[in-house]
Amino acid sequence: MKLMRVGEAGSEKPALLDADGKIRDLSGHVADIGGEAIGPAGLAKIAAIDPKSLPEIAPGRIGACVAGTGKFICIGLNYSDHAAETGATVPPEPIIFMKATSAIVGPNDNVVIPRGSEKTDWEVELGVVIGKTAKYVTEAEALEYVAGYCVSNDVSERAFQTERSGQWTKGKSCDTFGPIGPWLVTKDEIPQPQNLGMWLTVNGQKMQNGSSKTMVYGVAFLVSYLSQFMSLHPGDVISTGTPPGVGMGLKPPRYLKNGDVVELEIEGLGTQKQTFVADR
Repeated sequence: MKLMRVGEAGSEKPALLDADGKIRDLSGHVADIGGEAIGPAGLAKIAAIDPKSLPEIAPGRIGACVAGTGKFICIGLNYSDHAAETGATVPPEPIIFMKATSAIVGPNDNVVIPRGSEKTDWEVELGVVIGKTAKYVTEAEALEYVAGYCVSNDVSERAFQTERSGQWTKGKSCDTFGPIGPWLVTKDEIPQPQNLGMWLTVNGQKMQNGSSKTMVYGVAFLVSYLSQFMSLHPGDVISTGTPPGVGMGLKPPRYLKNGDVVELEIEGLGTQKQTFVADR
């Protein structure tokens, strides 16, 4: 299933995309796409509904594909070729940092370049949405705790991230720096999360063209690994790292400016399109 949330920010309705590409209203069956609705029982309940029995919703703004995200966890340097382009080495264990949940926006919403920014950058990433509470889970059972997958743009301000003292979080958490969606695609539709093509363009020029098969630490490992340190809850999102082609890795580096348009896609998970606008 392709689950989504549509409507103005703060007033989104839960919905699904049917086989004909029509948006169907789920609000008569679930309160939102999050919490119990994306657990095993909730997804089974939605799957049992005939999409044609649901009211059709006219296309409009698409919101973030999951509601009630408590943790937005990101994995750094998780593609060996991306680590090489940034001059870093692959870490012996995953690099974990948090992106503030206040950064989350819809997949096609404008992204605001923050005041003082000099180096706002792009990162197409595979997002993993947790469906049931995971604590101390093994790698073999880890995917049982996944509701599905989504496209994530881990927008980053590199000067904030790496040139000022402290941790990476402040370069990752600016308002609007977390577009996710358009859909939460349930895991039954994505049997091989480690073999998904992904790409990103800036003003029509292809910058990233990679695949999740080059991830150092795969989805199952990451879910298990993170669950050793913290409980993962329904609606939590893990953004799993980016392939090469980010702005900071170019020679010379290239960063986003007012009016730039970024488009990104992951195979089977849909597309995003954002216009970057300067914060006034």
